[in-house]
Amino acid sequence: MKDHQLSEEEITYLLENAASGVLGTSDADGSPYCVPVHFVYLDKKIYIHGLTAGEKTENIQRDPRVCFTVYRMGELLYSAEAKSPCSVNTAYQSVVVKGSAILVDDLQAKREILDAVVKKYTPQLACLSMQETAVMQTAVIVITPAICTGKYYL
Repeated sequence: MKDHQLSEEEITYLLENAASGVLGTSDADGSPYCVPVHFVYLDKKIYIHGLTAGEKTENIQRDPRVCFTVYRMGELLYSAEAKSPCSVNTAYQSVVVKGSAILVDDLQAKREILDAVVKKYTPQLACLSMQETAVMQTAVIVITPAICTGKYYL
């Protein structure tokens, strides 16, 4: 067993509470494309919103395999007597998810996911309704995890 593994509960907590994540896809020539995103974690799936056109959505439509990462960096860990930069470490927690992504087509499902995004990032605006055209013009990506691992160092 690897050292410093997060429990399933700790992984869930980080996915539910991280402010942002990084979505990794493959572009047309197979090169990695990684982009920071806002997201929500609901029912063991990751939901991302964004523009309906662009490299992120084009890459997913071509190849649904994705990687998604969240992390929380804490303080640098070293003693006042440290004699080398190599004796410095970092307190952190991270989660890496490998899985497949698709675009959500169902308008009601998109609305519910976008409502969850609003509640997470701007809860003071959650009582306001979203215009139907805004929902239609927003892409919602759902990632179904196949592998989910977490690590920490304290």
